[in-house]
Amino acid sequence: MYRFKTISDFHQYGNLPKPEHPLISLVDYGKVSYPADDHQIKWVQEFYSIGLKRNVSAKFNYGQQQYDFDEGVLTFVAPQQVLTVKVNQNIKTEASGWLLLVHPDFFWGTSLAKTIKNYDFFGYAVNEALFLSEKEERIIDDLLRNIQREYQSNMDKFSENIIVSQIELLLNYGERYYERQFITRKITNHQVLIKLEEILNGHFKKENTLSRGIPTVVEIARHLNLSPNYLSALLKAVSGQSTQQHIHNKLIEIAKEKLSTTELSVSEIAFELGFEHPTSFSKLFKNKTNVSPMAFRQTLN
Repeated sequence: MYRFKTISDFHQYGNLPKPEHPLISLVDYGKVSYPADDHQIKWVQEFYSIGLKRNVSAKFNYGQQQYDFDEGVLTFVAPQQVLTVKVNQNIKTEASGWLLLVHPDFFWGTSLAKTIKNYDFFGYAVNEALFLSEKEERIIDDLLRNIQREYQSNMDKFSENIIVSQIELLLNYGERYYERQFITRKITNHQVLIKLEEILNGHFKKENTLSRGIPTVVEIARHLNLSPNYLSALLKAVSGQSTQQHIHNKLIEIAKEKLSTTELSVSEIAFELGFEHPTSFSKLFKNKTNVSPMAFRQTLN
């Protein structure tokens, strides 16, 4: 596995000229030339990369998942994440596009130093690239060229803020386009809903629920091979509710069934559902239904 500590390391490996700035570089992707004998390349980089790529014959693995590159052109990779590129020697295409490389040190003292971590598409499990229309691609292309022009000119006290503003605008467009992609890929997203339902049903059908506790958002996301934030964003786009709300809805659904069909006490039901304290169960139930578990049971009688 290669480790690219600096942007210069990547330039050298890809047979590119030395970067014009040590902390930021816009690479013409058509000029990247990986070593010919490397059919599969695995690396960790210590900088962000945003790729606007076209006609790429290689397959990308991002962490343990294959990056869905056939469906899109815009990709996001964060520092310290493992990226594997499998080059298909049988397919010869003229790859083109851009690769924006930005070292985290470039963001020191700027608004993006903290907020860049809030963009969920840098997460491992967002393993699909963004499909862009021609108009959207032109917008991203213009932003990338503006960034390049700015760092290639004589840097002054305004340059860094102007570049950071351009990158922030690019990331905000990325959020908009991912949101649209969530909505347009309704079939795939509804499959996630179905799998979520299966996972929750399977959890509560098993014995010893108390020993396992209530399923967490992190556990559910791991089962679905998605990051917690990405999963919640996807579910909100499809159903209007977060992962945590789906878990609570399932808890209340099963609780109502047990209250109406069994003689179990409220405490026993709470323990069966994985609550350590019955008061926590009663509080959640009342918050969701506006009545206590006992009051709900009494209405049935």
